[in-house]
Amino acid sequence: MSADPAEWTQNAQVGAMAYLLHSLLQEAERRNRGFIDKVIEGAVDDHKGIPAGTPNKPFVDAVFAETLQILRRSQAGLELPELPPAPRPRELGAQAPVSDDWLQWIAENRLRECTPDSMLSTMTAAGIDAAQAKAAIARMESDPAFRAARRMQKVERKLETVVANLQKLWASAPRYGVVEKRKSPSRDEFVERYVRGCRPVVLTDVTKDWGAMKRWSPEDLKRRFGHLDVEIQDGRNADPNYEENKLEHRRIVQLGPFVDRVLAGGPTNDYYLTANNEALRSPGFAPLLDDIGRLPPACDRSQLGHRSSFWFGPAGTTTPLHHDTLMLFHTQVVGRKRWRLVSPLETPKLYNYNGVFSPVDVENPDLARYPLFGEVQVLDVVVEPGETMFLPLAWWHQVLSMDISLSFSYSNLDLPNDFSYQNPDIRNW
Repeated sequence: MSADPAEWTQNAQVGAMAYLLHSLLQEAERRNRGFIDKVIEGAVDDHKGIPAGTPNKPFVDAVFAETLQILRRSQAGLELPELPPAPRPRELGAQAPVSDDWLQWIAENRLRECTPDSMLSTMTAAGIDAAQAKAAIARMESDPAFRAARRMQKVERKLETVVANLQKLWASAPRYGVVEKRKSPSRDEFVERYVRGCRPVVLTDVTKDWGAMKRWSPEDLKRRFGHLDVEIQDGRNADPNYEENKLEHRRIVQLGPFVDRVLAGGPTNDYYLTANNEALRSPGFAPLLDDIGRLPPACDRSQLGHRSSFWFGPAGTTTPLHHDTLMLFHTQVVGRKRWRLVSPLETPKLYNYNGVFSPVDVENPDLARYPLFGEVQVLDVVVEPGETMFLPLAWWHQVLSMDISLSFSYSNLDLPNDFSYQNPDIRNW
């Protein structure tokens, strides 16, 4: 019998029904001698009439065997035909085999080089028998599928060492850890040094002729566009994975009341109008594009309306660590933003198990859980109003709004800016 409370209750109910049936049979036999004989004969005939190919035939045999056992206890001495014995519950203390989910967990954690002792501690703490857990961990090393995974891991490790060596070479540059701030270079220098060279840079002079720098403010947004609807993210504070689950946080609101909310609410990460709003595709917001002057080097003006977004939110909004799938510019119009940047060659140390996201919080990294991040060099720069960040391909970034912020981002480069990725989709690590 199992020690599990639910199974204990079920066994008790079955026992009670068997007892009541036994009492009723004895009473029927006393009132009508030979009643049980007839029931037994009928049960045997019914059992013989069941085809051999019936689904779950062993279970059906077991049901008839139990039926005849109950009848026999009600009429001792009756010779019964031989039937397969019924399956019995496990004896008290018997352990279920290690489940497939746990076997997958063992394989994944051995591939991550967790020690057998630490894994054994976790499994026993979860209630798994220590001997069975230890045996399952030991057997994994000889499992053919696991050995195949180890071979593929060797190929992956080679790639990891290649990108680690390239990162080491990059980081050997004297000013690698400093994000440059400079006036816009020529197109050729910009493309070679920053686009193909894959280096972030902050351009300080792009917005000199932008009307947005004199006009844009929360109050201006409300005055000109307050009657229009926008899509925001809301309720972010209650969800640690708010950016990964951003579709669940979509809300359509009028811009005017949202401006009031931002101005009155103080620093918070709970609500934010992000690039996903697609507002600039709406004719009502077209005047915002009229406030954009000259663009950085290597931009195609004709694509600006289709490949641009504006952002608006309170101080305290945080975009968690992730990488974009293309290159872009991000111009700060109102307020400051702090950018933390990590080279794409550091990806193997960022625990990128889901899409384009890393679970590491750059501001407060949990190095006990994500120890490889301790080896990562983070670049840190504050982008001031009027400055433009160029984000090269695949660079990881975490961004904090230091003030109420209005920003304008655009990806309309006049050279190829469409790339594909094989992103993981593992949400339970």
